[in-house]
Amino acid sequence: MTQALTLVSFDLCPYVQRAAIVLREKGVPFERIDVDLAAKPDWFEAISPLGKVPLLKVGDDVLFESAVIVEYLEEVRVPALHPADPLVKARHRAWMEFGSSILADIWVIETTKDRPIFDQKVALLMEKFARIEAQLGAGPFFAGGHFSVVDAVFAPVFRYFDVFDQIADLGVFDRLPKVQAWRKALAERPSVRRAVVPDYGERLRAFLKKHDGVIAQGLA
Repeated sequence: MTQALTLVSFDLCPYVQRAAIVLREKGVPFERIDVDLAAKPDWFEAISPLGKVPLLKVGDDVLFESAVIVEYLEEVRVPALHPADPLVKARHRAWMEFGSSILADIWVIETTKDRPIFDQKVALLMEKFARIEAQLGAGPFFAGGHFSVVDAVFAPVFRYFDVFDQIADLGVFDRLPKVQAWRKALAERPSVRRAVVPDYGERLRAFLKKHDGVIAQGLA
């Protein structure tokens, strides 16, 4: 019998989103439980070694860290989202890490009150997405017509800019037509749309306002 899966999540976490996207791309039924990371319940702290999400409960076992969860799902569930060729697969994993580095930059953009640091991070994102532009082919996805785990990593990245674009024109995707087309294709993917709560945009705006950083000035 297939073990029941439960994804333990936080409503704004991009790493949860990548796990949810992979689960839906593979057609795997799962329960999703959101926790408040500002007031972590005892049961969560008991099973999360790092006190972070996502967690994937597989029967009585618990996996933590999104990369581990995704790799586990790749091993036990079809269809495969990683390429079969070992070298290409390794390349994809490297770009997944690149995507994680962008999420770290976005965190600073969301929260910093220091304008020079904010501007530096925006400039850095421009450089990083220019590198991605050089890697993309005809699309619609990172690897052409096949949706891969790299797409699951970058879909939550692009989702931030759906809200950022309403606040300020950061110009991150200017003169990057392939990245813009990739962003659009991912936004239309059902697994991507369903990876967040319906009012995600409002919740993210509330998060930005709470942190009162540089970008929150545009919310006024």
